[in-house]
Amino acid sequence: MPALGRWAGQVLARALLATALPWVAPAQAADSLTCTGRFPNPITEICWSCILPISIGSATIANFDGQEDIPNPSNPVCSCGVNPTIGLSIGFWEPARHVEAVRKPFCLASLGGIDLDPGIPAPAAARFTRPEGDGDGGSFYQAHFYVNPVLYWLEVVTDFPCLERGSFDLAYLTEVDPLWNDDELTLILNPEAVLFANPVAVAACAADCVAATAGFGIAEMFWCAGCQGGIYPFDGHVPYHMGGVRTAALIAQRLTAKMHRELLAWGWHGRPGLCGPYFLPAMDKTAYKTQLTYPVANTAKDGGRCCQPFGRSTIVWGAGKEYPVRGEDFAFMLFRKRNCCVGY
Repeated sequence: MPALGRWAGQVLARALLATALPWVAPAQAADSLTCTGRFPNPITEICWSCILPISIGSATIANFDGQEDIPNPSNPVCSCGVNPTIGLSIGFWEPARHVEAVRKPFCLASLGGIDLDPGIPAPAAARFTRPEGDGDGGSFYQAHFYVNPVLYWLEVVTDFPCLERGSFDLAYLTEVDPLWNDDELTLILNPEAVLFANPVAVAACAADCVAATAGFGIAEMFWCAGCQGGIYPFDGHVPYHMGGVRTAALIAQRLTAKMHRELLAWGWHGRPGLCGPYFLPAMDKTAYKTQLTYPVANTAKDGGRCCQPFGRSTIVWGAGKEYPVRGEDFAFMLFRKRNCCVGY
């Protein structure tokens, strides 16, 4: 009987240890990660030419180095309000949001590497190896969404009604979102994902990759994230990790789509946006251009441009932007398409 008691005690101890390890291991992994970052210098680390082109109606009035654009409302004259104010239809790309993908939970890389550490358990970033041993593996990142209407708080243009008013602010933390770490639970937000979890839908994304690399992605292929793969599910699990920059670009696109689905991001472009923002639960990926600001600000122009539409290949512009320890977290400035009726 004493031997049986000792054996039962050992089995119970091992069972308790096995139960505790999944909770202990992420905490140890998170503690071993560094939290680094840098607030983007608005003078030297933002590619201001991404604001271009500026248009009135469908006519472009300001553009340099062939900056890319999507169609604008054709009529240059517009009106808004119950008592209509007649004005001009203006189009431009507004730097208004900021998104980052980080390894350590609650690490705010875009705020200089501040570690909030509120004591809330959250999974750290990880790299996964497949049992087949073929070298392919997935990854997981936490992400943060910032409100950053930089043109307004810098007062670059004063008394211009088309700029969003506000200051730099942290809008969303995935660490406190239980859907960000669960592919099945996030179906609450994107139930349509089950329709595109097949080889045919995935293979079709090759066309979206080609389109995004040549210009903008195909808006009708909303389930594709261009050369980064599939936009579903709206969480931090990436099935194939092919470099930090590519994965972070996919995370940025997924989080922005998630913000639209949760009605925390709205549409500001096209004819419906002339009189103000409108609900857009299915993100229009052609309405965004991105610029890497951390760890290496992508201000060097390739073909006259330093901003990339969602889904563009990272082979050229992403080269040399990732390095060990301090260069494994990533932040992007989001330029969103803005159409506005400026009344007089």
